[in-house]
Amino acid sequence: MGSTDGFQYRALYPYRKEREEDIDLLPGDILVVSKGALQALGFKDGDEQTPNQIGWILGVNERTKQKGDFPGTYVEYVGPVKISVPSHRPRVQRPLPATPGASGCRLQEALEQGSPLPDLQEQFSPPEIAPPLLVKLVEAIEKKGLDSEMLYRTSGSELRQALRTDWTLGDPEPFDVHSLGEALRGYLQDLPSPVVPVSVHGDILRVLQEIPQPENCRKQLLLALESPAVPLQNTLTLQFLLRHLGKVSQQAESNSLHPRALGEIFGPLLLRLPGASPELSPDFSVLFLEILLQTKELEPEQLPPALPPKPPKPKPSAASLANGNSVPLQDAEWYWGDISREEVNEKLRDTPDGTFLVRDASSKIQGEYTLTLRKGGNNKLIKIFHREGKYGFSEPLTFGSVVELITHYRHESLAQYNAKLDTRLLYPISKYQQDQVVKEDSVEAVGEQLKVYHQQYQDKSWEYDLLYEEYTRTSQELQMKRTAIEAFNETIKIFEEQCQTQEKCSKEYIERFRREGNEKEVQRILMNSEKLKSRITEIHDSKMKLEQDLKKQASENREIDKRMNSLKPDLMQLRKLRDQYLVWLTQKGARQKKINEWLGIKNETEDQYSMMDDEEELPHHEERTWYVGKINRLQAEEMLCGKRDGTFLIRESSQKGCYACSVVVDGDTKHCVIYKTATGYGFAEPYNLYASLKDLVLHYKHTSLVQHNDSLNVTLAHPVLSQPPAR
Repeated sequence: MGSTDGFQYRALYPYRKEREEDIDLLPGDILVVSKGALQALGFKDGDEQTPNQIGWILGVNERTKQKGDFPGTYVEYVGPVKISVPSHRPRVQRPLPATPGASGCRLQEALEQGSPLPDLQEQFSPPEIAPPLLVKLVEAIEKKGLDSEMLYRTSGSELRQALRTDWTLGDPEPFDVHSLGEALRGYLQDLPSPVVPVSVHGDILRVLQEIPQPENCRKQLLLALESPAVPLQNTLTLQFLLRHLGKVSQQAESNSLHPRALGEIFGPLLLRLPGASPELSPDFSVLFLEILLQTKELEPEQLPPALPPKPPKPKPSAASLANGNSVPLQDAEWYWGDISREEVNEKLRDTPDGTFLVRDASSKIQGEYTLTLRKGGNNKLIKIFHREGKYGFSEPLTFGSVVELITHYRHESLAQYNAKLDTRLLYPISKYQQDQVVKEDSVEAVGEQLKVYHQQYQDKSWEYDLLYEEYTRTSQELQMKRTAIEAFNETIKIFEEQCQTQEKCSKEYIERFRREGNEKEVQRILMNSEKLKSRITEIHDSKMKLEQDLKKQASENREIDKRMNSLKPDLMQLRKLRDQYLVWLTQKGARQKKINEWLGIKNETEDQYSMMDDEEELPHHEERTWYVGKINRLQAEEMLCGKRDGTFLIRESSQKGCYACSVVVDGDTKHCVIYKTATGYGFAEPYNLYASLKDLVLHYKHTSLVQHNDSLNVTLAHPVLSQPPAR
């Protein structure tokens, strides 16, 4: 038996075959495709990594062994693989693969025997989405409600104690949500190996250190978790838990479980630190989960992408029929035509809920469109269906045009279509205003307006910081009070048991002393009993007072959280405006010294290089003075050890297709990613506009990196391999 080259893909969405030649998909399925099959269709090397652009692909589903077509828009590229080619001989009998879920039987058998929990790989297998026991716990918790202030904060329940020796869980209905929540934490704690394997800790740490922007950081964390070192069962379990914790954080107004709090509770359970590690702080696992939850889109609400077109199928009527006798679709400010999903994400970044635009569907079929709506801080994709001249989001299609449909939902809530989308189409992203953000016509006027926006941004930031400090302080006090209430409960329990014991024993003594005529001892016993009851009453009263204080402070804490959330859209919008003005000034050649004056940043004394009369004499023009090629972080830190602030080098990043800048700041070496995009090189959008690494280095020779990261108040002043000027 020989072998040939091929590629592996992983299914992201379920797909039920529409034609005889198609195959079914479930999330997690692995598809194998022959390299020769793609080349026969005219695709060249490298095209296999973008299956959404290939269309329909011929391959084999490893789970079902079906061979046929599947939509490239429903899968992601995994990597190359060797495919066995069978010799031409009669097929022989082969043992059947294990039935999906058979591992669950092994789990059940182990649990019934009281054995420790097996690894995740032994508890379930696709198409199951998570371990059955975990699914049972999460479904029971969500059914009972996620709004309790004590959710995931209690300990000592009878259910948890029982599960320590026997992980069989019968009917969860009799247990309250707090006991079930503690059982879920116990399940994660008792797993032999953590959900996030130790093998990817290094990659996760690198991403957290090098990428400050939360959205980019989240994307790179998810890429790190797609490593072959992470078993599929671990990936599915983590995705399942993230969906659940996302729902929990949506109830933060009631349960105070915002992403940071959930990170503190679940981070160390999902990502366990191996003993005392000098590189990994205890906050490492907390920050990891907090970032994933802050920007996590709940996957069940995300619609699958459009199917790629199949040539034999007839196409709908032309787009010119899309609007009947209403305003032409092409003239609508919110209609952007044929733009990519990435461009849409960029335009809707940091916009408030209710912001929207419409584009052509990625299927490229005329008459099909996609509405992208901002809701809950995430982008929701809604397909606009079209049939027989009518449009709508779902059957029955009742609108005569796309414009009529959008106009309707600008006045009516989309809850009519989907109960979870309780908002109107409030803020269109206008294609006519995109190039008119900077309206002033001179550098000086733009600079003065930048000064205004920057001051407004600083004022809002100061207000937000004060609220955040107050929110953090009250959150800590609330946690202390919750702990105190638990202590009160334990104390009351002890006193009540003591009181019952005393009443039982004192009854005999009182009868005996009365027979003996010893009234003095009788009175002493009765007095002690009254004192004990009085003490229990006092503790009850103190607990009730503390609970009332807790309720009041929790309400105040929620109000602070609301005020913080109301400030966020303003902060984001002001920062976006400020950045757009900065980019305009940079492109117009404004000197950094002048920009710093408008921003109120103190201009430091220029170094020896910047005082050179001839800019062409700068060593920065020689790439060999700062580009060191493929070295790692530790090697970069060794090269920069002991160098003065502003000494820097550029190297290849461990992140594919990117570079890294290592620079000395306050005597310490810092690292940041340089992205290579279609618009150019840069540290972050919208600054990815330099044609080469050399252009980027020359710009940041005079421009501080502080505009990208507050802790990087430094310029790229001294190339690491340059010779210092003669004195």
